[in-house]
Amino acid sequence: MQRLWLPRAMRIAPALDESIRPDIVRPRYALLINPFYPKDPHASFGKHVLTPSLALTSIAASTPENWQVQYWDENLLQGPPPWQPFPEVVGITVHLTFAERAYALARWYRERGSKIVCGGLHVLSCPEEVRPHCDALAMGEGVQLWGRVLRDVEAGTLQPVYRGDYRHPYRDDPPPRRDLVPDDSFLTTASLIATRGCHNRCGFCYLSTDGLQMPYLTRDVEQIVDEFRATGQPYGVFIDNNLGSKPEYLRRLCRAMRPLEKIWSAAVTLDVTDDPSLVREMALAGCTGVFVGFESLQDENIVAAHKKSPRAEEYARRVEVLHENGIQVNGSFVLGFDHDRPDVFARTAEWIERNRLECATFHILTPYPGTPLFKQMEAEGRLLHRDWSLYDTGHVVFRPRHMTPEQLADGYAWCYQRLFSHKSIWRRRPREARAVLPYLAMSYLYKRSNWLWYHLIRHRLTATAWRGLVEWTRGRHLRFRARLQMETVPGIRVSGVIVPAGV
Repeated sequence: MQRLWLPRAMRIAPALDESIRPDIVRPRYALLINPFYPKDPHASFGKHVLTPSLALTSIAASTPENWQVQYWDENLLQGPPPWQPFPEVVGITVHLTFAERAYALARWYRERGSKIVCGGLHVLSCPEEVRPHCDALAMGEGVQLWGRVLRDVEAGTLQPVYRGDYRHPYRDDPPPRRDLVPDDSFLTTASLIATRGCHNRCGFCYLSTDGLQMPYLTRDVEQIVDEFRATGQPYGVFIDNNLGSKPEYLRRLCRAMRPLEKIWSAAVTLDVTDDPSLVREMALAGCTGVFVGFESLQDENIVAAHKKSPRAEEYARRVEVLHENGIQVNGSFVLGFDHDRPDVFARTAEWIERNRLECATFHILTPYPGTPLFKQMEAEGRLLHRDWSLYDTGHVVFRPRHMTPEQLADGYAWCYQRLFSHKSIWRRRPREARAVLPYLAMSYLYKRSNWLWYHLIRHRLTATAWRGLVEWTRGRHLRFRARLQMETVPGIRVSGVIVPAGV
């Protein structure tokens, strides 16, 4: 396999200076940290700066008024988190792939006088592992808990465990603190969330983790529209697990967003194409790209994963419904299911090229702790290890049923190498001639420019590099939309519109 370039700063966390000894801890000052995680050299580095995570900025919004709060994302390559002034409380997101980095940060700040609060999915799935590294565990919805935690710190009554409930009214959550985010470091800071949860409970998905009770809830449509408008951004990214779980809600949301004249992308399941008129509403509202979890081209794999999905033979027709409405598709594919054999890699790549998917994302099947898949693999003795840093969907951590771990790893790398090749990019170009040039610009900037992304991220030039193209795309979409509105029959191809992928 081709040796891929991966600079040290993208694979190794910044060093923590052990010689630092702060004079004082500043009372009522909190620091929220998104820890560093190694980047996959096969995928685009650009996807890490598409839009900021809403988890910590949403939590920051519930900070009491008498507290100061700061946000730090180590993945923006600006060095280790700040320590002047030294925070009284440090909140750290813990996910299994960067758990060790989270623990190192916790130790460093804790030894110097900070109170450490850990939250995130790994806290829910492996609380006993996380507990020794912090003063308090925040389990569940952090927006509910953060204010309580800080008030208890003030009172000297910090509890070892706080539990939040995902069933409280979603509309009650305050808007995220986007002012804490360096907007020049992201393609867009308009990360939005309208819904929580998903109608699927796939056995390999983190939403099926034991103890995670997350019913499907929606926010008021007017809240989303006002929030999107207030960002001042031309392009927004919905980070919902599945924005289309309730089609009528999505239709109302689309109609309310149409006057904004902005563009956006979202993750949906393929059954959003059950009603082509809904797809047309999405396009008229500014949707230019969707992230679709196809997962597998074999029905047996989908059934075994307990995912509700159209049959694989319908995938191509449904992709065409999206394309006919100017919506590009970033397809997500999981490799290594029990019905996969060594031919799965070539078959998947050929299908993607034949159906002209503008982008594709590949994942090695990964049994996250606490999920049904993890229990199955553990019971069958198929787990290779419990090194959580490699449970990142880019490494093989179990024994596949019909191939060797080495074959799965090589096939994963080959899929990215094939789809990022000049030939594949050209084969997947849009049929509409006027859409080819922006598609090629997106493909080469997003998919084949990791050497450039490294410098853009390090020097905080992401917004400068992308936003001109995004604004141009928005203008093209508005012209496309005007023509689409004149169509008397929904679903007729009018033009192609491309916006940077990577939802």
